[in-house]
Amino acid sequence: MVVGAGIGGLCGAIRLAAQGLPVTLLERHGWAGGKMRSLPSEAGPVDAGPTVLTMRGVFDDVFRAAGARLDDHVSLTAEPVLARHWWPDGATLDLCADPGRNAAEMRRFGGSVAEAEFRAFGARTRHLFERFEGPVMRSPRITAGGLMRAVADAPLATLRAMAPGKTLAALLSESFSDPRLRQLFGRYATYVGGSPFGAPALLSLIWEAEARGVWRVSGGMRALADALVGLAQEIGVEIRLDTEVTGIETQAGRASAVTLADGERLPVRALLFNGDPRALTTGRLGPAIRHAVGAAATAPRALSAWVWAFAARPGGARSADLAHHNVFFGADPRAEFGPIREGRLPEDPTLYVCAQDRWDSPSGTPSGGETGAQTWARAGARAGLERFEIIMNGAPRGSEVTPQEAQACRKLTFQTLDRMGLSFTPMPGCAALTTPADFAQMFPASRGSLYGRSPEGMMASFRRPTTRSRVKGLYLAGGGVHPGPGIPMAALSGSHAAAAIATDLGLTSPSRPTAMPGGMSTASTRTEPAPSR
Repeated sequence: MVVGAGIGGLCGAIRLAAQGLPVTLLERHGWAGGKMRSLPSEAGPVDAGPTVLTMRGVFDDVFRAAGARLDDHVSLTAEPVLARHWWPDGATLDLCADPGRNAAEMRRFGGSVAEAEFRAFGARTRHLFERFEGPVMRSPRITAGGLMRAVADAPLATLRAMAPGKTLAALLSESFSDPRLRQLFGRYATYVGGSPFGAPALLSLIWEAEARGVWRVSGGMRALADALVGLAQEIGVEIRLDTEVTGIETQAGRASAVTLADGERLPVRALLFNGDPRALTTGRLGPAIRHAVGAAATAPRALSAWVWAFAARPGGARSADLAHHNVFFGADPRAEFGPIREGRLPEDPTLYVCAQDRWDSPSGTPSGGETGAQTWARAGARAGLERFEIIMNGAPRGSEVTPQEAQACRKLTFQTLDRMGLSFTPMPGCAALTTPADFAQMFPASRGSLYGRSPEGMMASFRRPTTRSRVKGLYLAGGGVHPGPGIPMAALSGSHAAAAIATDLGLTSPSRPTAMPGGMSTASTRTEPAPSR
């Protein structure tokens, strides 16, 4: 039994079904994919969740385990421009998939000093990624042995690269003379829900994960979630949407059954929980499993976000030069993260803008066949409409957002972009906004955090929950579980959990499924309705 059809739950269910186990996947919402959601617009479905796909090999592995090929289920295109960055002083900088082009960009942006500093920083992050990917990220838990393997062949160089005891901001201050480059690489802390002023320097390796490739999903990120759903059904997973689990029972200290909101009780042999671990510690799913993870594994909370998803006609001096992924920086990062730490809107925000219909290939169109979403997009383009997602970092919160706060966010977001040369007609109303409080409602016990436990603090990674909970038969997956937030990390957590379940059930060798194709209780998982305000 799997509870929660986010990416971790889907990947875990596929891995288990691929070994011949009967799998039922329960999801409280009317769509599968978790935070990988889309909303309707006049130009077609617009992404309203994650937009950056790295480490595609993680998903190749999931499909391969089920005897399938990722490329047969979804069309992926490598992004030549990883992201285009903009500053208030008018400067721009592209980070690209081509190392030579990156070096040239750095030289254009900041001269030979910036180029040399960037090359040194790249070597540092590459060293870290190569040593920590296997024994840490692809391992079900962080162990002393895994850390020793990570540093064994070059202990001094690895320790220097890790910069133990330093924050990411402190490391970047030593690495780059230009404060704009410190700001740029500091934003990678937000990928896992932290501030560069509190996150450990080790998180600099996130840059290397992105440098190894960002992939465009034809039809939007929802297409990846739909591909996982399709694969799961093909190999026999039963997916039940609109099915809320309200309790987890134990017998003799072992997870034995789940109870549903309608009173139905379902016995379980093994239970994979793909939700925020805080739902367990707060007793939301019953007192019997409150001790499944320690309280320190779920607090303090990571960042949330204010997310706009809409279709409009772009205007302004910058509109013609948008890439698919764009970052508009404020002038002072402390004026962003300081207020957020106090629970307020940032005073000087950094805004991520995904221009969903912008393609960086020479033809201006994606490789592969055109999807229904792209057909919609072309129809929208004829009317001058494009689809956009805008993300502003925010504090987690469970309390309701007032109309005045939503309007303040609207003013801050679009006035900031307008000053930097990007405007929208029509400017979206607050119905296009998903707030931290909306995320709290969608994902129970999360308090609106999109990333689970905060990554800030030198020991944060060691305190994150791991695959096996303290309750026998209850396993964990998702962005709140090791190896952490992000699409590939959530997928890895599902794979780790499936491996642990298979081991504990005595399955010694994976086999292709013999089950009949599974089913799903609703007709479509393509879009998710806008949250009510």
